[in-house]
Amino acid sequence: MFEYKAPENLLQDRIILITGAGAGIGRTAARSYAAQGATVVLVGRTLEKLEQVYDEIEAAGHPQPAIVPLNLESATEHEYQELANTLEQEFGRLDGLLHNASLLGLRTPMESYDPVVWNQVMQVNVTAGFMLTQALLPLLGQSQDASVIFTTSSVGRTGKAFWGAYAVSKFATEGMAQVLAQELENTSSIRVNCINPGATRTQMRANAYPAENPQTNPEPEDIMPLYLYLMGPDSKTVNGQSLDAQ
Repeated sequence: MFEYKAPENLLQDRIILITGAGAGIGRTAARSYAAQGATVVLVGRTLEKLEQVYDEIEAAGHPQPAIVPLNLESATEHEYQELANTLEQEFGRLDGLLHNASLLGLRTPMESYDPVVWNQVMQVNVTAGFMLTQALLPLLGQSQDASVIFTTSSVGRTGKAFWGAYAVSKFATEGMAQVLAQELENTSSIRVNCINPGATRTQMRANAYPAENPQTNPEPEDIMPLYLYLMGPDSKTVNGQSLDAQ
């Protein structure tokens, strides 16, 4: 595991947006960030799930979150701009952006990969990340210390048979993060990095490895040290890196 002990209130008064915040790692990251003093903006496609996370954060006495239902598969440039405008009116800036939402797609040979599913995976895992980041860059630029985190995978560093669009989308994610990190390095206070969460006890992992005993994998809570480190001020000098949570 990545070793890091977050000081209390590490993210005090920070505004942090998380995609895929309704379940799994996204939900855990939202709760962890809120527990460290952040106001979290919960983005996901299922309002009911987002409301559950909202209630959990409220019940724990952390800063009141915001909810933004958004389907990354169908969201338009206009919707991303509307989100940015709303956040600007509400908060005036954004200090953190965690791209957590991803689709797994199919585990099948390229030869038989369904092009419709391919496009869905690339849309959610790559294009939506680009469009959301682009819309939010001006707000991130208003922060004195902004962090953008993309979610990658070991199959996005070394291709692996039958991982299809998911692997290709993660290679693209790594590239996007590197390009953005270099572009922003000397012109802004925004840093851009990737996290590979590794095998974690989530529904996506269970879908990818149906024969695996989920109990052998760590809980999302166990991998939070890296998520906290990269979102907080202690990682101010870390940029353009792809790090493993485990």
